[in-house]
Amino acid sequence: MTELQERAAEPATTRPTPTPARAGARRLGPGSAAIGLPLLGVLVAMVAWWLVTSVFHLVHPASLPPPEDVFRALVENWSVLLEATGATTLSTVVGFLLSTVAGVLIGLALAASRRVERMFSPLLVAVNAVPKIALGPLLVVSLGWGQKPILTMVFLLCFFPIVLSTATGLTTTPAELAELARSLNASWWQAFRKVRFPAALPQIFVGLKVAMPLAAIGAVIGEFQAGEAGLGYQILQFNGVGAYSTSWAAIVLIATMSIVLYFALMLLERLALPWVRATTSSR
Repeated sequence: MTELQERAAEPATTRPTPTPARAGARRLGPGSAAIGLPLLGVLVAMVAWWLVTSVFHLVHPASLPPPEDVFRALVENWSVLLEATGATTLSTVVGFLLSTVAGVLIGLALAASRRVERMFSPLLVAVNAVPKIALGPLLVVSLGWGQKPILTMVFLLCFFPIVLSTATGLTTTPAELAELARSLNASWWQAFRKVRFPAALPQIFVGLKVAMPLAAIGAVIGEFQAGEAGLGYQILQFNGVGAYSTSWAAIVLIATMSIVLYFALMLLERLALPWVRATTSSR
């Protein structure tokens, strides 16, 4: 008899009772932990930032201003930064959605045919390996100023993780599910719709969560090169006049926007895939 079987056979009275820490975690509930722990992490980071810049003066203020200076600059330039945040958020979301559609379709093509995968995989790897910031001036020359080069930059940064995760998910369907579909004489479309694609969704969401922060990076890089608005554009403008605290306020807003979008994607995953948490082990 294995150790797990011996423990399962023990009487309920002899099993260890939950520790106080675990009991406290149950009282807090998953919702409180999901909100409280990230806020605690942010508080720790803010305290570390304050200690490094305001207490021990380990960094020059031009490189990293104290948090109180950044907060003051954020309040003073709130209207400008809020408008820029809206522009950057729009570019990030639109570019991410475009890369999601294209990435999933390309992943479907790679998973459907081994010949197609062998033909185009090296090309996709080569495109992903090109430093995207080097393409910025070329995108401006070919597409002009404005949203087109920004969205293209977002797309180029995002699509590869989505393609890879989609192709991986569709080619690693659990054997028992594939055998069940064959035993029921399911057509290719029925097997894809009922078995293969649902089984690949957790892997696809992994690629989407990797791509979401990259979308914000792509939007800011695009605004550096071709932007007429947005947080990346404002960072360049404020740096040009020596307003480094305001530039860091824009950076804080970029980070905040990325966190909000990432957690929105996690919420969408939880709502769309409720069965994943019930069928997988948790920490």
